[in-house]
Amino acid sequence: MSQSDLVQLEAGNFEQEVLKADLPVLVDFWAPWCAPCRMVGPIVEELANEYAGKVKVAKLNTDEHPDIARRYGVMSIPTLILYRGGQVLDTIIGAQPKPDLKTFIQSALTIQSK
Repeated sequence: MSQSDLVQLEAGNFEQEVLKADLPVLVDFWAPWCAPCRMVGPIVEELANEYAGKVKVAKLNTDEHPDIARRYGVMSIPTLILYRGGQVLDTIIGAQPKPDLKTFIQSALTIQSK
């Protein structure tokens, strides 16, 4: 599994990679010390590969970029936020099983295609 489909976000590329992206973007707000984040991490990587070309998948370390996390109201991690056209489409908080995350993404893709 390559991490090339997974975008690492920081203050310098957040706007370009997320807010100005052509595709919907799933952002995983996480931190290295967070056990549930470490559980979700491999699932997020799998989703990046499975949805390549349909959804951009990115990770943002909240310890390194607390200002961005605050801007989007991230109070607990992991938080996954789905963006489209620079807007927040939906948010899911806490470690979720892969089928639930796929449903979360599919619902956004369904909204997009209408």
